[in-house]
Amino acid sequence: MHAMWAHMFGLSLPVLEKIVRPVLVYVFLIVGLRLAGKRELAQLNAFDLVVLLTLSNTVQNAIIGDDTSVTGGIIGAATLLALNYVVVRFLYGHERLDRFVEGAATVLIENGAIRHDRLRKELVTVAELEMAAHKQGFASLDDVDRAVLDPGGTVSFIAKKPSVGATRHDDVIARLDEIARQVAALQARVT
Repeated sequence: MHAMWAHMFGLSLPVLEKIVRPVLVYVFLIVGLRLAGKRELAQLNAFDLVVLLTLSNTVQNAIIGDDTSVTGGIIGAATLLALNYVVVRFLYGHERLDRFVEGAATVLIENGAIRHDRLRKELVTVAELEMAAHKQGFASLDDVDRAVLDPGGTVSFIAKKPSVGATRHDDVIARLDEIARQVAALQARVT
């Protein structure tokens, strides 16, 4: 019975190594994902999702090493959570450094025009952009005035405002509908 508990909770690596390993992997992944671009964070297609899932599995052994104990897993997970907490708190107070680490937003559609040069730079296809627009309730990209790929990988869409002519047309149609309703009501009273 003692051997089971020792195997489950006994560390096969020094505690300091269990702390340093996740720190190194964390830094590598932050730099790697920053260099890979916002697309990897957006998970815009199945290939990107597969990359992220296999990436997590690939670095698992680098984080835990040969140690498969519960204690080792808890130390590794706690180190990642604590490191992330510290980094997020630090970057909150240092806006320039946060912008450098996170990157800047990229405008993909501006004034209703698709910026194909920026789509190419971010490796986003028009079809993927349309799919993201559909998920946010847009029938087509023709309805979009502005689309922005945020540093975190999400795409935000802003709808085109209706033109003055379209607004007036809608108002006239609404008034005509109201007049037709009133005429029908008057005719029903007379007969």
